[in-house]
Amino acid sequence: RPAARPQVRRRRALGDQGTRLRGGLAVLLLLLLALGGRLLHLQGLDSDGYAASAEGQRVVESTLIAQRGTITDRHGEVLAMTVEGRLVYGEPRNVAAATCLPAAPGSPEPEPCGAEATAEALSPLLGVPAAELEDKLADTDRAYVVLARDLSPETGAAVRELGLVGVGVSSEPRRQHPGGDLAASVVGFTNSEREGAGGVELALDDLLAGTDGTSVAEVDSKGRVIPSAEQQRTEPVPGTDVQLTIDRDLQWYAQQQVAAKVAETQAESGTAVVMDVQTGQVLALATAPTFDANDPGASPAEHRGNPAISEVYEPGSVAKVVTAAMALEHGVVTPESVLTVPDTMQVAGRTFHDSHSHPTEQLTFTGVMVQSSNVGTIKVALELGAERLREGFTRFGFNSKTGLGLPGESRGLLPEVADWSGTSIATIPIGQGVAANVVQVASVFATIANGGVRVAPSVVGATLDDSGRATPVPPAETRRVVSEDVAKQIQLMLEGVVSEEGTAPLAAIPGYRIAGKTGTAQRVVDGRYQAGNYTSSFVGFAPADAPRLVTAVVLQGTGKAGYYGGAVAGPVFKDVMGFALRSLQVPPTGTTAPALKLHAG
Repeated sequence: RPAARPQVRRRRALGDQGTRLRGGLAVLLLLLLALGGRLLHLQGLDSDGYAASAEGQRVVESTLIAQRGTITDRHGEVLAMTVEGRLVYGEPRNVAAATCLPAAPGSPEPEPCGAEATAEALSPLLGVPAAELEDKLADTDRAYVVLARDLSPETGAAVRELGLVGVGVSSEPRRQHPGGDLAASVVGFTNSEREGAGGVELALDDLLAGTDGTSVAEVDSKGRVIPSAEQQRTEPVPGTDVQLTIDRDLQWYAQQQVAAKVAETQAESGTAVVMDVQTGQVLALATAPTFDANDPGASPAEHRGNPAISEVYEPGSVAKVVTAAMALEHGVVTPESVLTVPDTMQVAGRTFHDSHSHPTEQLTFTGVMVQSSNVGTIKVALELGAERLREGFTRFGFNSKTGLGLPGESRGLLPEVADWSGTSIATIPIGQGVAANVVQVASVFATIANGGVRVAPSVVGATLDDSGRATPVPPAETRRVVSEDVAKQIQLMLEGVVSEEGTAPLAAIPGYRIAGKTGTAQRVVDGRYQAGNYTSSFVGFAPADAPRLVTAVVLQGTGKAGYYGGAVAGPVFKDVMGFALRSLQVPPTGTTAPALKLHAG
């Protein structure tokens, strides 16, 4: 009996073991069923999603940047082009994870490591404050940050030589303007995304930009392209080259002269426009102050535009040309008509003055224009009437865009007759209460010089294909504004302005017959005319008897060192127009201007 009891215990142990085996098999079966179900789910229901995810990790698509079109002057000289550039980027997470080693034996300092030291090392090369770089490199929430772009290949190479952990250099085309500020207000500039942000760069961005291409390639786990794998590539389409009507040399000279006069007179700003009378093409459009198109952010925002078209001003006496043309067109006067002209007169309770005191004179209408008499002009305007006067300003292009097609252009101000005050019939004829931009005013004189036919101004001359073959833009719109006879009469009258009896003898150019008109007007500041703050201008054309060129010079904010248009703007006209005539090889006509009758008797 004692030997039988262990036998019973062995049977119970075998029974417990069998239970455990059966339980283990059940658990194993359940696991197999779960794994099978999961496998079925992955290979069946979710197969497309996981395949796409794997494909996304294996296949990389890159953008192939299109070459932006070049902008040239009328002779093919480059004003804006795309060159090879470099972009420096940072990987904040790699910078943070880098192991910073102590200085090597014999080295006074350790290798730059970490956000602060890396920023300090990069700052002198990139021209970016170290604090700004450190903020970017310390932002570990981001895997990639741009530290600087539009850099030269030399700068990129210098950054690479530093061997900084978490800092890389990549190729990126950059826009370059060889002349810096040369024609910057016309050409404009691009932003950090290589998009046009001003001037022609913005106006013709779609044409200049081209179309980016794409490259699709398979890569290994480290991001390296697998040479034997299938690759797809769509080549970028380069942008179209654009040829402007601007003459580079004339543009440079005009900018120099305007900037010098602004500095001399302590004016706020200045503009000079040179136009071809027959084609309406703008050969120069100079502004001061201006900006460097290679670094537009270095200049205030107000200097990065094009004030010749965006800023409007009351033109003052140069607008008398419109009043005179309409008075002659409607037969109100002739050049020889005699007017009794005191030095003051009243209209709607307001007294209007001539520029200087004088006894009552008997002036011909030609004399009224040559001596720029406000009183004589107002007398003629009263006979002409408000409706015909406003119609004339409209026909000459006031309150309409010029046709240049550049961004930011203002139409100016020309109120409806119903909105005129009692004195408007006196102020508008002499260029107050009406506003225009400089190109609009230049176009008025180009119309007179072109025999009464207005040709819309233009700044784009042609587009060029890959082979350099030019396709001229369609001819500018033309329309007749006044008769040829009236235009000829105005041309002759305006020659007297640069004579010794006129208001602008300083605008005369030896050897050439010159016609033009001065303008001196108080500026409106905060809705009120401000004493001591003037717009000084002179607009004219040459040769007067066979017009080829029109030049408009406008200086804003004069009064500290002279302000009369003939004395301030006249000499700039003389220099710029003289240079233009010489550089374009326009010879004098060799004729002599006839004597003009300014007084009765």
